[in-house]
Amino acid sequence: VQLQASGGGLVQPGGSLTLSCAASGFPLNYFTIAWFRQAPGKEREGVSCVSNDADSTSSYVDSVKGRFTISRDNAKNTVYLQMDSLKPEDTAVYYCALEKSGSSWCSNPLLIQDFGSWGQGTQVTVSS
Repeated sequence: VQLQASGGGLVQPGGSLTLSCAASGFPLNYFTIAWFRQAPGKEREGVSCVSNDADSTSSYVDSVKGRFTISRDNAKNTVYLQMDSLKPEDTAVYYCALEKSGSSWCSNPLLIQDFGSWGQGTQVTVSS
């Protein structure tokens, strides 16, 4: 069981990117899914989370609130992270992961040890 993150790239400050998190062989809608990121020399941090509950309850780290939007497309078995008004400090490798216990709870802050099936990540670089 592994997730595949894609959609990263180089974008100017103020620009937008949409990241995708896809899975094959199992339904993503069974799981609470989170996006994490890791910048050079920094620890991996939780960015956003979408619950497996009926409302797809979402949460965001304060630094991205109002700029990033997480969503699901169950028909495509994909979770998206729409990133707008990007800043240089958003530069990082972005990873998606699923909550291992089946919980519908997005903790605050997101805890790395609660998540698994990490993919290889996708690089996002925000620079002029």
